[in-house]
Amino acid sequence: MQPSAALARIKPSPTLAITSRVLELKRAGVDVIGLGAGEPDFDTPDFIKEAGIKAIRDGKTKYTNVDGTPELKEAVRLKFKRDNQLDYAIDQITINAGGKHTLFNAMVATLDPGDEVVIPAPYWVSYPDVVLFAGGTPVFAAAGADQNYKLKPEQLEAAITPKTKWVILNSPSNPTGAAYSEAELKALGEVLERHPHVWIFADDMYEHIVFDDFNFTSIAQVCPSLYDRTLTANGCSKAYAMTGWRIGFAAGAPWLIKAMSKLQSQSTSNPCSIAQAASVAALTGDQAFLKDNAKLFEHRRDLVVSMLNQATGITCPRPEGAFYVYPEFSALIGKTTPGGKPIATDEDFVTYLLDDAKVAAVQGEAFGLSPAMRISYATSDELLREACERIQTACAALR
Repeated sequence: MQPSAALARIKPSPTLAITSRVLELKRAGVDVIGLGAGEPDFDTPDFIKEAGIKAIRDGKTKYTNVDGTPELKEAVRLKFKRDNQLDYAIDQITINAGGKHTLFNAMVATLDPGDEVVIPAPYWVSYPDVVLFAGGTPVFAAAGADQNYKLKPEQLEAAITPKTKWVILNSPSNPTGAAYSEAELKALGEVLERHPHVWIFADDMYEHIVFDDFNFTSIAQVCPSLYDRTLTANGCSKAYAMTGWRIGFAAGAPWLIKAMSKLQSQSTSNPCSIAQAASVAALTGDQAFLKDNAKLFEHRRDLVVSMLNQATGITCPRPEGAFYVYPEFSALIGKTTPGGKPIATDEDFVTYLLDDAKVAAVQGEAFGLSPAMRISYATSDELLREACERIQTACAALR
Protein backbone atom coordinates (compact mmCIF):
# COMPACT_ATOMS: atom_id res chain seq x y z
CA MET A 1 0.00 0.00 0.00
CA GLN A 2 1.34 3.43 -1.01
CA PRO A 3 0.00 6.96 -0.45
CA SER A 4 -2.11 8.31 -3.28
CA ALA A 5 -0.71 10.43 -6.09
CA ALA A 6 -2.82 13.34 -4.83
CA LEU A 7 -1.22 13.13 -1.39
CA ALA A 8 2.23 12.93 -2.96
CA ARG A 9 1.65 16.31 -4.61
CA ILE A 10 1.54 18.13 -1.25
CA LYS A 11 3.82 18.58 1.75
CA PRO A 12 3.17 19.08 5.47
CA SER A 13 2.51 22.65 6.59
CA PRO A 14 5.88 24.27 7.42
CA THR A 15 4.27 26.75 9.80
CA LEU A 16 2.73 23.96 11.85
CA ALA A 17 6.06 22.14 11.77
CA ILE A 18 7.79 25.15 13.33
CA THR A 19 5.12 25.38 16.02
CA SER A 20 5.59 21.70 16.85
CA ARG A 21 9.35 22.14 17.04
CA VAL A 22 8.99 25.08 19.44
CA LEU A 23 6.69 23.06 21.69
CA GLU A 24 9.23 20.21 21.75
CA LEU A 25 12.03 22.57 22.73
CA LYS A 26 9.95 24.17 25.47
CA ARG A 27 9.05 20.76 26.87
CA ALA A 28 12.78 20.03 26.97
CA GLY A 29 13.36 23.18 29.02
CA VAL A 30 14.91 25.30 26.24
CA ASP A 31 14.36 29.06 26.55
CA VAL A 32 13.01 29.47 23.03
CA ILE A 33 10.78 32.33 21.82
CA GLY A 34 8.34 31.15 19.20
CA LEU A 35 7.38 33.73 16.58
CA GLY A 36 5.97 31.24 14.10
CA ALA A 37 2.41 30.68 15.28
CA GLY A 38 -0.37 32.33 13.30
CA GLU A 39 -2.86 32.90 16.07
CA PRO A 40 -3.69 35.69 18.54
CA ASP A 41 -2.12 35.24 21.97
CA PHE A 42 -5.21 36.40 23.87
CA ASP A 43 -8.20 34.27 24.78
CA THR A 44 -11.58 34.02 23.12
CA PRO A 45 -13.81 36.78 24.60
CA ASP A 46 -15.94 35.60 27.52
CA PHE A 47 -19.29 36.35 25.90
CA ILE A 48 -18.38 34.01 23.04
CA LYS A 49 -17.22 31.27 25.40
CA GLU A 50 -20.42 31.61 27.39
CA ALA A 51 -22.46 31.11 24.22
CA GLY A 52 -20.60 27.87 23.59
CA ILE A 53 -21.19 26.71 27.15
CA LYS A 54 -24.89 27.57 26.88
CA ALA A 55 -25.11 25.59 23.63
CA ILE A 56 -23.80 22.52 25.45
CA ARG A 57 -26.23 22.98 28.33
CA ASP A 58 -29.10 23.51 25.92
CA GLY A 59 -28.32 20.24 24.17
CA LYS A 60 -27.10 21.74 20.91
CA THR A 61 -24.75 18.81 20.49
CA LYS A 62 -26.40 17.06 17.53
CA TYR A 63 -25.80 17.13 13.78
CA THR A 64 -26.67 20.40 12.08
CA ASN A 65 -27.27 21.18 8.43
CA VAL A 66 -24.26 20.01 6.46
CA ASP A 67 -22.93 23.48 5.69
CA GLY A 68 -24.12 25.35 8.77
CA THR A 69 -27.06 26.20 10.97
CA PRO A 70 -29.66 28.67 9.73
CA GLU A 71 -28.79 30.89 12.72
CA LEU A 72 -25.11 31.11 11.80
CA LYS A 73 -25.81 31.59 8.11
CA GLU A 74 -28.08 34.50 9.02
CA ALA A 75 -25.38 35.95 11.27
CA VAL A 76 -22.88 35.68 8.42
CA ARG A 77 -25.34 37.27 6.01
CA LEU A 78 -25.77 40.22 8.38
CA LYS A 79 -22.01 40.44 8.92
CA PHE A 80 -21.34 40.79 5.19
CA LYS A 81 -24.01 43.49 4.95
CA ARG A 82 -22.79 45.37 8.04
CA ASP A 83 -19.04 45.19 7.45
CA ASN A 84 -18.70 44.93 3.68
CA GLN A 85 -21.95 46.32 2.23
CA LEU A 86 -22.41 43.01 0.39
CA ASP A 87 -25.88 41.50 0.04
CA TYR A 88 -26.13 37.70 0.00
CA ALA A 89 -29.07 35.35 0.29
CA ILE A 90 -28.93 32.38 2.66
CA ASP A 91 -28.35 29.95 -0.23
CA GLN A 92 -25.20 31.93 -1.07
CA ILE A 93 -23.53 31.20 2.28
CA THR A 94 -21.49 28.23 3.46
CA ILE A 95 -20.09 27.44 6.91
CA ASN A 96 -16.93 25.35 7.09
CA ALA A 97 -14.47 23.95 9.60
CA GLY A 98 -12.09 26.91 9.36
CA GLY A 99 -10.81 29.08 6.53
CA LYS A 100 -8.54 26.34 5.22
CA HIS A 101 -11.59 24.10 4.82
CA THR A 102 -13.34 26.84 2.83
CA LEU A 103 -10.37 27.02 0.47
CA PHE A 104 -10.20 23.24 0.19
CA ASN A 105 -13.88 22.90 -0.62
CA ALA A 106 -13.76 25.65 -3.25
CA MET A 107 -10.71 24.28 -5.04
CA VAL A 108 -11.64 20.59 -4.92
CA ALA A 109 -15.20 21.36 -6.04
CA THR A 110 -14.11 23.35 -9.11
CA LEU A 111 -10.64 22.39 -10.36
CA ASP A 112 -9.87 19.87 -13.08
CA PRO A 113 -6.43 18.79 -14.33
CA GLY A 114 -4.91 21.62 -16.36
CA ASP A 115 -6.81 24.38 -14.58
CA GLU A 116 -4.57 27.18 -13.32
CA VAL A 117 -4.82 29.27 -10.16
CA VAL A 118 -2.94 32.58 -9.94
CA ILE A 119 -1.36 33.00 -6.51
CA PRO A 120 0.54 36.18 -5.59
CA ALA A 121 3.79 35.45 -3.74
CA PRO A 122 4.48 35.65 -0.86
CA TYR A 123 1.46 33.46 -0.18
CA TRP A 124 -0.14 31.57 2.69
CA VAL A 125 1.51 28.16 2.68
CA SER A 126 -1.73 26.23 2.08
CA TYR A 127 -2.74 27.94 -1.17
CA PRO A 128 -0.50 26.05 -3.62
CA ASP A 129 -0.76 22.71 -1.82
CA VAL A 130 -4.56 22.75 -1.82
CA VAL A 131 -4.54 23.66 -5.52
CA LEU A 132 -2.11 20.82 -6.24
CA PHE A 133 -4.14 18.33 -4.23
CA ALA A 134 -7.24 19.31 -6.21
CA GLY A 135 -5.40 18.63 -9.47
CA GLY A 136 -4.85 22.25 -10.45
CA THR A 137 -1.67 24.11 -11.32
CA PRO A 138 -0.48 27.05 -9.18
CA VAL A 139 0.82 30.01 -11.17
CA PHE A 140 2.88 32.35 -9.02
CA ALA A 141 3.22 36.10 -9.45
CA ALA A 142 5.99 37.50 -7.25
CA ALA A 143 5.41 40.80 -5.45
CA GLY A 144 8.52 41.73 -3.49
CA ALA A 145 9.35 44.20 -0.77
CA ASP A 146 10.08 46.86 -3.41
CA GLN A 147 6.33 46.94 -4.19
CA ASN A 148 5.20 46.44 -0.60
CA TYR A 149 4.35 42.80 -1.30
CA LYS A 150 1.31 43.76 -3.37
CA LEU A 151 0.51 42.51 -6.85
CA LYS A 152 0.45 45.09 -9.63
CA PRO A 153 -2.25 45.06 -12.34
CA GLU A 154 0.28 44.35 -15.10
CA GLN A 155 1.57 41.32 -13.17
CA LEU A 156 -1.94 39.96 -12.82
CA GLU A 157 -2.59 40.51 -16.52
CA ALA A 158 0.60 38.64 -17.43
CA ALA A 159 -0.26 35.69 -15.18
CA ILE A 160 -3.74 35.07 -16.58
CA THR A 161 -4.11 32.55 -19.42
CA PRO A 162 -7.10 30.79 -21.03
CA LYS A 163 -6.53 28.01 -18.47
CA THR A 164 -6.86 30.31 -15.45
CA LYS A 165 -9.85 29.38 -13.28
CA TRP A 166 -9.13 31.28 -10.05
CA VAL A 167 -7.11 34.18 -8.71
CA ILE A 168 -6.50 34.20 -4.96
CA LEU A 169 -6.36 37.61 -3.27
CA ASN A 170 -5.49 37.76 0.43
CA SER A 171 -5.77 41.15 2.14
CA PRO A 172 -4.43 41.79 4.73
CA SER A 173 -1.91 39.15 3.85
CA ASN A 174 -0.52 36.17 5.61
CA PRO A 175 2.54 36.23 5.60
CA THR A 176 3.31 39.90 4.93
CA GLY A 177 0.50 41.92 6.51
CA ALA A 178 0.21 43.92 3.28
CA ALA A 179 -3.32 45.14 2.55
CA TYR A 180 -4.77 46.43 -0.73
CA SER A 181 -6.35 49.87 -0.71
CA GLU A 182 -9.66 50.47 -2.43
CA ALA A 183 -7.84 52.04 -5.38
CA GLU A 184 -5.45 49.09 -5.65
CA LEU A 185 -8.35 46.61 -5.63
CA LYS A 186 -10.16 48.60 -8.31
CA ALA A 187 -7.05 48.49 -10.51
CA LEU A 188 -6.83 44.71 -10.14
CA GLY A 189 -10.58 44.49 -10.73
CA GLU A 190 -10.24 46.28 -14.05
CA VAL A 191 -7.90 43.51 -15.18
CA LEU A 192 -10.27 40.79 -14.01
CA GLU A 193 -13.22 42.43 -15.76
CA ARG A 194 -11.41 41.74 -19.04
CA HIS A 195 -11.21 38.02 -18.25
CA PRO A 196 -14.74 36.76 -17.51
CA HIS A 197 -13.62 33.13 -17.23
CA VAL A 198 -11.57 33.89 -14.09
CA TRP A 199 -13.06 33.56 -10.60
CA ILE A 200 -11.76 35.36 -7.51
CA PHE A 201 -11.15 33.78 -4.11
CA ALA A 202 -11.10 36.76 -1.73
CA ASP A 203 -9.46 35.69 1.52
CA ASP A 204 -10.44 38.41 4.01
CA MET A 205 -9.55 36.50 7.19
CA TYR A 206 -7.61 39.42 8.73
CA GLU A 207 -10.21 42.04 7.80
CA HIS A 208 -10.54 43.49 11.32
CA ILE A 209 -6.80 43.64 12.07
CA VAL A 210 -5.77 46.81 10.21
CA PHE A 211 -3.76 49.82 11.32
CA ASP A 212 -3.23 53.55 10.86
CA ASP A 213 -6.88 54.19 9.96
CA PHE A 214 -6.56 51.87 6.96
CA ASN A 215 -9.98 51.42 5.31
CA PHE A 216 -10.51 47.73 4.59
CA THR A 217 -12.56 46.85 1.52
CA SER A 218 -13.23 43.56 -0.24
CA ILE A 219 -12.98 43.21 -4.00
CA ALA A 220 -16.65 42.37 -4.63
CA GLN A 221 -17.50 45.47 -2.61
CA VAL A 222 -15.42 47.88 -4.70
CA CYS A 223 -15.92 46.05 -8.02
CA PRO A 224 -19.65 45.14 -8.20
CA SER A 225 -19.13 43.72 -11.68
CA LEU A 226 -17.12 40.89 -10.09
CA TYR A 227 -19.74 40.02 -7.47
CA ASP A 228 -21.14 37.02 -9.36
CA ARG A 229 -17.72 35.34 -9.72
CA THR A 230 -16.18 36.16 -6.36
CA LEU A 231 -16.14 33.82 -3.38
CA THR A 232 -15.75 36.13 -0.38
CA ALA A 233 -14.15 34.05 2.38
CA ASN A 234 -13.67 34.93 6.02
CA GLY A 235 -13.95 33.35 9.46
CA CYS A 236 -13.87 33.73 13.21
CA SER A 237 -10.34 32.44 13.84
CA LYS A 238 -8.19 35.55 13.80
CA ALA A 239 -10.25 38.61 14.70
CA TYR A 240 -12.29 36.80 17.35
CA ALA A 241 -9.36 34.74 18.73
CA MET A 242 -11.21 31.52 17.91
CA THR A 243 -8.53 29.53 16.08
CA GLY A 244 -9.35 26.29 17.89
CA TRP A 245 -13.10 26.59 17.37
CA ARG A 246 -12.61 26.00 13.61
CA ILE A 247 -15.27 28.10 11.94
CA GLY A 248 -14.78 29.60 8.51
CA PHE A 249 -17.43 30.90 6.15
CA ALA A 250 -17.85 32.24 2.65
CA ALA A 251 -20.44 33.72 0.32
CA GLY A 252 -20.73 33.41 -3.44
CA ALA A 253 -22.74 32.10 -6.36
CA PRO A 254 -25.50 29.64 -5.34
CA TRP A 255 -24.22 26.90 -7.67
CA LEU A 256 -20.73 27.13 -6.15
CA ILE A 257 -22.04 27.08 -2.59
CA LYS A 258 -24.16 24.04 -3.47
CA ALA A 259 -21.12 22.27 -4.98
CA MET A 260 -19.03 22.99 -1.88
CA SER A 261 -21.85 21.69 0.32
CA LYS A 262 -22.04 18.49 -1.73
CA LEU A 263 -18.32 17.91 -1.15
CA GLN A 264 -18.65 18.71 2.54
CA SER A 265 -21.54 16.24 2.89
CA GLN A 266 -19.17 13.43 1.91
CA SER A 267 -16.12 14.63 3.84
CA THR A 268 -16.44 16.42 7.18
CA SER A 269 -20.21 16.90 7.29
CA ASN A 270 -21.28 19.81 9.52
CA PRO A 271 -18.86 22.00 11.49
CA CYS A 272 -19.01 21.60 15.28
CA SER A 273 -22.49 22.54 16.51
CA ILE A 274 -21.13 24.17 19.67
CA ALA A 275 -18.58 26.24 17.75
CA GLN A 276 -21.34 27.39 15.41
CA ALA A 277 -23.44 28.64 18.33
CA ALA A 278 -20.42 30.50 19.73
CA SER A 279 -19.78 32.03 16.30
CA VAL A 280 -23.32 33.41 16.17
CA ALA A 281 -22.52 35.28 19.38
CA ALA A 282 -19.18 36.45 17.97
CA LEU A 283 -20.69 37.90 14.80
CA THR A 284 -23.80 39.42 16.36
CA GLY A 285 -22.44 40.59 19.73
CA ASP A 286 -20.58 43.75 20.71
CA GLN A 287 -17.83 44.34 18.14
CA ALA A 288 -16.02 47.12 20.04
CA PHE A 289 -13.23 44.84 21.25
CA LEU A 290 -12.08 44.30 17.65
CA LYS A 291 -10.71 47.83 17.44
CA ASP A 292 -9.07 47.50 20.86
CA ASN A 293 -7.29 44.34 19.74
CA ALA A 294 -6.22 45.96 16.48
CA LYS A 295 -4.69 48.85 18.44
CA LEU A 296 -2.70 46.36 20.51
CA PHE A 297 -1.41 44.66 17.37
CA GLU A 298 -0.58 48.05 15.84
CA HIS A 299 1.61 48.88 18.83
CA ARG A 300 3.38 45.53 18.53
CA ARG A 301 3.88 46.04 14.81
CA ASP A 302 5.59 49.38 15.42
CA LEU A 303 7.84 47.83 18.06
CA VAL A 304 8.91 44.90 15.89
CA VAL A 305 9.38 46.90 12.69
CA SER A 306 11.54 49.46 14.51
CA MET A 307 13.74 46.87 16.21
CA LEU A 308 14.17 44.62 13.16
CA ASN A 309 15.19 47.56 11.00
CA GLN A 310 17.97 48.19 13.53
CA ALA A 311 19.36 44.68 12.94
CA THR A 312 22.35 44.46 10.60
CA GLY A 313 21.31 43.29 7.12
CA ILE A 314 17.55 43.19 7.73
CA THR A 315 14.95 45.35 5.99
CA CYS A 316 11.44 45.15 7.40
CA PRO A 317 8.54 46.83 5.56
CA ARG A 318 5.74 48.33 7.66
CA PRO A 319 2.54 46.35 6.98
CA GLU A 320 -1.01 47.66 6.99
CA GLY A 321 -2.57 44.76 8.86
CA ALA A 322 -2.65 41.17 10.21
CA PHE A 323 -0.05 40.29 12.87
CA TYR A 324 2.95 39.38 10.76
CA VAL A 325 6.00 41.09 9.35
CA TYR A 326 8.03 39.73 6.46
CA PRO A 327 11.57 41.11 6.76
CA GLU A 328 13.94 40.45 3.89
CA PHE A 329 17.67 39.87 4.45
CA SER A 330 19.39 39.45 1.10
CA ALA A 331 22.38 41.30 2.62
CA LEU A 332 22.98 38.37 4.97
CA ILE A 333 23.12 35.67 2.31
CA GLY A 334 26.72 34.55 1.87
CA LYS A 335 27.75 35.35 5.42
CA THR A 336 28.97 32.78 7.96
CA THR A 337 27.79 31.99 11.47
CA PRO A 338 30.15 32.15 14.48
CA GLY A 339 30.20 28.35 14.31
CA GLY A 340 31.44 28.42 10.73
CA LYS A 341 28.23 27.49 8.94
CA PRO A 342 27.45 29.39 5.72
CA ILE A 343 24.16 31.27 5.31
CA ALA A 344 23.21 30.25 1.78
CA THR A 345 19.41 30.34 2.08
CA ASP A 346 16.72 31.83 4.29
CA GLU A 347 16.23 28.36 5.79
CA ASP A 348 19.89 28.46 6.86
CA PHE A 349 19.26 31.81 8.55
CA VAL A 350 16.14 30.78 10.47
CA THR A 351 17.91 27.58 11.52
CA TYR A 352 20.77 29.72 12.83
CA LEU A 353 18.29 31.91 14.73
CA LEU A 354 16.69 28.85 16.31
CA ASP A 355 19.95 27.10 17.18
CA ASP A 356 21.99 30.09 18.35
CA ALA A 357 19.47 32.79 19.34
CA LYS A 358 16.63 30.48 20.40
CA VAL A 359 14.13 32.44 18.29
CA ALA A 360 11.78 30.57 15.98
CA ALA A 361 10.59 32.15 12.72
CA VAL A 362 9.46 30.63 9.41
CA GLN A 363 11.68 30.79 6.33
CA GLY A 364 10.47 32.76 3.33
CA GLU A 365 10.90 29.75 1.06
CA ALA A 366 7.75 28.30 2.64
CA PHE A 367 5.80 31.33 1.39
CA GLY A 368 7.30 31.47 -2.08
CA LEU A 369 9.59 34.49 -1.79
CA SER A 370 13.17 34.43 -0.52
CA PRO A 371 15.39 35.45 1.20
CA ALA A 372 13.01 36.49 3.96
CA MET A 373 11.17 35.17 6.99
CA ARG A 374 7.75 35.47 8.53
CA ILE A 375 7.57 36.70 12.09
CA SER A 376 4.32 36.68 14.04
CA TYR A 377 4.07 39.41 16.65
CA ALA A 378 1.05 37.86 18.34
CA THR A 379 2.81 37.72 21.69
CA SER A 380 3.75 40.03 24.55
CA ASP A 381 5.85 43.19 24.28
CA GLU A 382 8.37 41.66 26.66
CA LEU A 383 8.92 38.58 24.51
CA LEU A 384 8.96 40.62 21.30
CA ARG A 385 11.66 42.94 22.65
CA GLU A 386 13.73 40.00 23.86
CA ALA A 387 13.32 38.17 20.55
CA CYS A 388 14.29 41.22 18.49
CA GLU A 389 17.32 41.86 20.69
CA ARG A 390 18.40 38.26 20.15
CA ILE A 391 17.94 38.68 16.39
CA GLN A 392 20.00 41.89 16.44
CA THR A 393 22.79 40.12 18.33
CA ALA A 394 22.68 37.11 15.98
CA CYS A 395 22.86 39.33 12.88
CA ALA A 396 25.78 41.32 14.29
CA ALA A 397 27.68 38.06 14.93
CA LEU A 398 27.61 36.97 11.27
CA ARG A 399 30.82 37.38 9.34
